[in-house]
Amino acid sequence: MKLNDLKPQEGSKKPRKRVGRGISAGQGKTAGRGTKGQGSRSGGSTRLYHQGGNLPFFRRLPFVRGKGFTPLNRVEYNEVNLDQLIEKFTANSEVNPETLAQARLLRDPRNPVVILGRGEVNVALKVRVHRLSDSARSKIEAAGGQVELIA
Repeated sequence: MKLNDLKPQEGSKKPRKRVGRGISAGQGKTAGRGTKGQGSRSGGSTRLYHQGGNLPFFRRLPFVRGKGFTPLNRVEYNEVNLDQLIEKFTANSEVNPETLAQARLLRDPRNPVVILGRGEVNVALKVRVHRLSDSARSKIEAAGGQVELIA
């Protein structure tokens, strides 16, 4: 066997269809493009996402700025750090959403409160909030304070 003996599998190669070469060839005149219209013209193809006069799908969707989306049921917390508590509260004082609002530490008093662990605690505090970080809980209890969660 030599290289010039190699041939493709029988029936795997078909001759190219030569269109628009006279009526006897079977693909003359309109050359399989139909009569008139956008598809019959050279360069006449529709752009991507074209839907023939319908409002395109991506324009039917609601307009959203930026990436991602905002979950409807997300809970936004008022974040308060331990170093903020030490500035405003003395030893054995009660720390709850009402006292935090009076101390002007909350952005929106209607939202629940979370205490975060930045800073150190050196006085005992009675903390009654909706949520605490683990580091904040351990620091408050190490200083002799009490922690209670609001449901």
